[in-house]
Amino acid sequence: MRLKPLKDRKNDLDLSIIQQIEPVRSGAINDDWRMIARRIVAAKKDNAAIIMMMGGHVFRSGVQNYLIDLIERGFITHLATNGSGMIHDFEYALIGATTESVARYIDEGQFGLWRETGMINDLVNQAYKNDRKARMGETIGRAIQEGDFPHKNISIFAAAFRNQVPITVHVGVGQDIIHEHPNCDGAATGALSYNDFLNFAASVQQLENGVVMNFGSAVMGPEIFLKALSMARNVAKQRNEAIKHFMTVVCDLHELPEQYLKEPAKDDHNYYFRPWKTMLVRTTAGGGESLYLKGRHSETIPALWQALNNERR
Repeated sequence: MRLKPLKDRKNDLDLSIIQQIEPVRSGAINDDWRMIARRIVAAKKDNAAIIMMMGGHVFRSGVQNYLIDLIERGFITHLATNGSGMIHDFEYALIGATTESVARYIDEGQFGLWRETGMINDLVNQAYKNDRKARMGETIGRAIQEGDFPHKNISIFAAAFRNQVPITVHVGVGQDIIHEHPNCDGAATGALSYNDFLNFAASVQQLENGVVMNFGSAVMGPEIFLKALSMARNVAKQRNEAIKHFMTVVCDLHELPEQYLKEPAKDDHNYYFRPWKTMLVRTTAGGGESLYLKGRHSETIPALWQALNNERR
């Protein structure tokens, strides 16, 4: 495998897309956002979990400063993402840019094969060697926070580590560009990501009266939540406890009908949009609430931030 330095890559995104925190116009904050903000503030007071699950595109939408502010103010108690989210955050912190053209680089067999990005594998491998209970998100967050990363101020991973907020990485082996690299150790990658999943399940145990949000994750988010919730409820039942009263929030670009609280029919293509049936219907059926908001992450994350600011006044 021939790896090239990141300086030779043409990046599609750079620091110019990073939004500075600014008030959001009042018209963008509807009743749904106000309700979400009320539930999050109540969860914070009850020390219940406030979980945010994110697809990789959230990191590409320029909302880092809004999320870091929410982390620092205690409005997020756990973040979960996939491998691409970790990679985008790492590259942004390192070189202030991320994202390459698949069409351009796959033609020459160079897509994903960038030397510095592969440093993530070295960090994971060393952490696994030192401690079999090490976690992937914490490992990368610590490395960015304590290392020579010129743009660590916009790193969500570093902010989570700094504020002792768990950030977990839920890897699909073979799905991320660093899995192409010769230094990728499947055992280390799998172990650290699995440790992250167990940490995620532990956070779900605190979800009674809490909030779990899914921004743009069509598969990872609903699937890890479904399994972790089953585990947490299994333990809770043995203790004569329950995890039923919580709010789920899904933000995506899919067009859902107004009556989305009912599961779509199996012959409807929407049946295969997991965030709908899993997060908005099945997991809240026992007494929870759910809300769907359609919009781009560059707009919905700032709207969440503004709604929380309004609620706290």
